[in-house]
Amino acid sequence: MRTPVLKAISLIRTPFSRSYCECSGSGSNRTGLVLGTYQPETSCHETGSTEFKFTPTGVKFNEETGGKLKDLVQGAGIRKGCAHVFTNVSNDFAAVAVAGLGPEGLGWNEIEVLDECKENIRIATAHGTRALQDEGMSNILVEPFTNTEAAAESAFLSVWRYQELKNKQKQLATPRLDLYGESDKDGWERGKLKSGNQNLARKLEDTPANLMTPTIFAENAVDLLCPCGVSVEVRDKDWIEEKRMNPFLTVAKGSCEPPLFLEVGYCGGPIEGQPIVLVGKGITFDTGGMCLKKCEHMSEYRADLAGAAVVLAVIKTAAQMVLPMNIFGLIPLCENMLGGLAMKPGDVVIASNGKSITIEDTDNEGRLTLIDALNYSHFFKPCAVVCVSTIADGVRRNLGTSSSATFSTSQALWRELERAGGETGDRLWRLPFWKVYQHRITTDYLNVDVHNVGKNGISGDVCKAAAFLLEFMSVKDFVHIDISGTGKLSNGVGHPYLREGTMTGRPTRTLVQFLYQIACPHTRGDEC
Repeated sequence: MRTPVLKAISLIRTPFSRSYCECSGSGSNRTGLVLGTYQPETSCHETGSTEFKFTPTGVKFNEETGGKLKDLVQGAGIRKGCAHVFTNVSNDFAAVAVAGLGPEGLGWNEIEVLDECKENIRIATAHGTRALQDEGMSNILVEPFTNTEAAAESAFLSVWRYQELKNKQKQLATPRLDLYGESDKDGWERGKLKSGNQNLARKLEDTPANLMTPTIFAENAVDLLCPCGVSVEVRDKDWIEEKRMNPFLTVAKGSCEPPLFLEVGYCGGPIEGQPIVLVGKGITFDTGGMCLKKCEHMSEYRADLAGAAVVLAVIKTAAQMVLPMNIFGLIPLCENMLGGLAMKPGDVVIASNGKSITIEDTDNEGRLTLIDALNYSHFFKPCAVVCVSTIADGVRRNLGTSSSATFSTSQALWRELERAGGETGDRLWRLPFWKVYQHRITTDYLNVDVHNVGKNGISGDVCKAAAFLLEFMSVKDFVHIDISGTGKLSNGVGHPYLREGTMTGRPTRTLVQFLYQIACPHTRGDEC
């Protein structure tokens, strides 16, 4: 690939470097390049050593500069998690960002359940790309490293910002990204596709609630999925009432926005093939209802539709990848608001399968909207049902943003999910579907079948929420993924390619990888 040649601003070109762990800056219309270096097992800062090793692409580029880049990098102490920006190195580039990849030769780590090679590529790409973006580069080329797909994922995730509502004259420019060289263009395009659809989920999550009502979300689903050959059925309140989805309707009563139910279908396999059903929680804003949340940070609950956003993004990606399988998405959409008709603590509702439910906490609305969708999933005779939702805030306290809490009735499905999370760097952690949690929401209550809080208050709430959903499932293979800690605002910790303060769109890439593994069985991941 021939890179553009930029004119020198001055006759004297003196090499200059800047170190970036957290970066800021501005600039004009320029082109930058991201390269990587390996470091010894022991940190250079601990040993005082300046030892490093370029990637093969870096070696070639250094030779083209007459060894100038090596002279600059020598002694810079570039380590994993940081990047140095060098200017006046090459006439072809206004700046070159050299990012640390950590030790060479890493692979699958059984303890961390992570492909460390791929994740280190994502981390290095993130720091290098973000450094050049902050320097004002309008074009950024990224070297292929040893896994081009991972590099592309990180690059496109890293530069994304939500600024749809900002004055166009004040919007920060998003650089054009491309692969440096001609190797593995297919891998670059796959990574671009996956990260692009995760960014789509981030956009849906980050949009203010008044601009992402159930109706607007449904319109977005039609506009985004139908051109990809995915069917979208938008069911109205009359249909919901006809299906006796009373818990869902009860949650929606407090809002003047009408509830909707989306059926999304992708048919890539045989007509008679059993589908996988994805169920996503679509609360477009959550006040907590009568059990009102604190005003501080309440705006983050515009992302209480994160499960729904992820389901849309995953199915769109599967359709674009033409995966040979059938997938259906079920998304109940409504708001949980205060109003004269809002549900009250102590109310009892009857689900579509006939079970009675006491609503003790109106802020536990997610599990109420999902059970009717889970009941309805039986209509499709699925081979497996995967539910994705922000359902219990306790997950954030216990796991932070490191991983999504996962409950599975199937060991085989869990193995595939665990592996998928390790491949993508967006990991899952399994929690128990034990009967003790079912007893706490069922057998201890004489007047109703199920309680939406259960005994012992918030103690074990994450597991009790999952057990609540299991009460309404008859499909043998069922997975529930709680993304309360991972699916909302990023804190920038552990995943530098997700900019702090933006929505994450997690675990879009993990679920895409999971579906790929199911559709195209193979024993090992892509080499790194």
